[in-house]
Amino acid sequence: MKRVVLGTAGHVDHGKTTLVKALTGVDTDRLKEEKERGITIELGFARLDLPSGVRVGIVDVPGHERFVRTMVAGAAGIDLVALVVAADEGVRPQTREHLEICELLGVKRGLVILTKKDLVDQEWLDLVTEEVREFLRGTFLEGAPLVAVSAVTGEGLPELIRVLDQLVQKVPDRSLAGPFRLPVDRVFTVKGFGTVVTGTTISGRLRVGEEVEIYPRGIRARVRRIQSHGEEREEALAGMRTALNLQGVEREEVSRGDVVATPGLLRPSTILDLELQYLSSAPRPLRNLEKVHFHLGTAELLGEVVLFGRDRLEPGERDVVQVRLSQPVVCLRGDRAVIRGGSPLVTLGGGRVLNPLARRRKRTKPWEREELELLARGGDREVLLYHLEKAREGGLKASLLQFKVSVFGRAWEDLLQSLSSQVVRIPGEEEEILLSRRALEAFKEEILRALEGFHQKFPLKPGLTKEELRARVSDRAPLRVFEAAVSELLSGGQLVAEREFLRLSSHRVVLPEEAEALKREIEKIFLSAGFSPPDPDEALSRFRDRPQLALDMFRVLVQEGVLVRLSEKLYFHRHILEKARSLAEDYLRRHGEMGVGDFRKLTGGASRKYLIPLLEYLDRTKVTLRVGDKRILRRGLRGQSP
Repeated sequence: MKRVVLGTAGHVDHGKTTLVKALTGVDTDRLKEEKERGITIELGFARLDLPSGVRVGIVDVPGHERFVRTMVAGAAGIDLVALVVAADEGVRPQTREHLEICELLGVKRGLVILTKKDLVDQEWLDLVTEEVREFLRGTFLEGAPLVAVSAVTGEGLPELIRVLDQLVQKVPDRSLAGPFRLPVDRVFTVKGFGTVVTGTTISGRLRVGEEVEIYPRGIRARVRRIQSHGEEREEALAGMRTALNLQGVEREEVSRGDVVATPGLLRPSTILDLELQYLSSAPRPLRNLEKVHFHLGTAELLGEVVLFGRDRLEPGERDVVQVRLSQPVVCLRGDRAVIRGGSPLVTLGGGRVLNPLARRRKRTKPWEREELELLARGGDREVLLYHLEKAREGGLKASLLQFKVSVFGRAWEDLLQSLSSQVVRIPGEEEEILLSRRALEAFKEEILRALEGFHQKFPLKPGLTKEELRARVSDRAPLRVFEAAVSELLSGGQLVAEREFLRLSSHRVVLPEEAEALKREIEKIFLSAGFSPPDPDEALSRFRDRPQLALDMFRVLVQEGVLVRLSEKLYFHRHILEKARSLAEDYLRRHGEMGVGDFRKLTGGASRKYLIPLLEYLDRTKVTLRVGDKRILRRGLRGQSP
């Protein structure tokens, strides 16, 4: 069944609540104070099933000036508006303000209902109709259907239902692919069931038993029951007037203005970037840092408006601004907000959220305005790339980037696919990191520069370990990004990995004659020592007049594989290791097994200090297999001739 939310709007006492009751049989004035005063103070709700089968949820909002903030909350989730004008009074102040609020909140469709038709004659009705048509010129309701009715006599109601039924067919179905969101407008307790929150589901779907999160408080709860207009439901869908019975949360932990949504989806923020339309009806210019009442969904907070490169915004102007709030709110890019100010409070303007998790911007810097204008005019692709470019080599976790761009479901995957040449996706155990291809290329250049600088300073050293190299480049890059950059440089042939070192592929250790001679001397020390090599410090102590050069040459020998490290402070010449292997293989082919004592004789009486590491080396290199305190030849080597 198609679901449409219709909101009423109009001046106080123009018959909105009476009209809703005549259409649905529901009196939306719930509170005793509303009954006594005859005006709507809180939001009221009713259901109307049209002949076509479309179910319309009606949100009856208050018209009195003091309760315009409640009207803003009610208008936040509506698909179309019914602008109600009393035929005996015509257009009044709240008529104008309600219409402006609807425009600011992005409402695109609606109709006009002239009520109290029974109180005027036809001539007067024609005059009021003309007045209303003139008033609506240039607004989204210009040319909208207009129906005159009497809720008392019933005249015009069948025509209203027919027109409404035609109108709702043009309202596009709300997508269920996005995350679940429900701004809370009421909270109460039901005996035996616990906490209940109500609101209009503005996106997604939710089933009984699923977990939700209450933002911005960050409290998790489980859905025990779902109702819509008094009916039990197994699922809440976008566009549905919804009551949620929540398990695991107390009444005092939730309040109007909170948002019940998919867990882990939203990020609270006290700073929002906004594209603001300042109303031409505003009584005066908007000054920089002016204090305002900020309405977003069902939340109302105090805040200040920051202007960029200017000190005031004239009535009728549109501009990019930043709003800094007294308390955190949650929203998505594209959500609509309204600002009010003055004494008494009047609606000043409103607009759409450009960045739901903004940083504090410097108003005098020209690039700040340029970035905001990019966010205002850019589509999903441009906004996604903007956030990745700002993150540079640090990248963004997928969930955070998705929140900032506010695209979900299949549309998100399609968006990333369309940017596959510009966006790099790095997988991880929990979630992937995304960064721009341009940022990754810049980071790779930084890695290459770091190695180039190292090679210039230490031309005789083989290179840097991964840990040493990472310490020399940007600390903004997560380990995963660093490893991805190194991997691409290796596969592209710009880097070479030799043992534990990384070097530029163009780098070669070119030794001067003195260094070459010293290198040969060090090699000779380890080769002549045979199976009892010296401690490296002991070997290098012979070159106290050239300690750094001797150490560099020792490292070059290790890098080239001439000297092989078997344990801490124990290095063997590779020829000695080859000899040990040959001796062990020959002995085992003749005798079948070999003990430590046997191996000692083969090595000319070397001590256990050297024998045990040598035997473990033969085990590691798959020459021997230890069985108890003996070694045998690995199966693959047994059949080979000595």
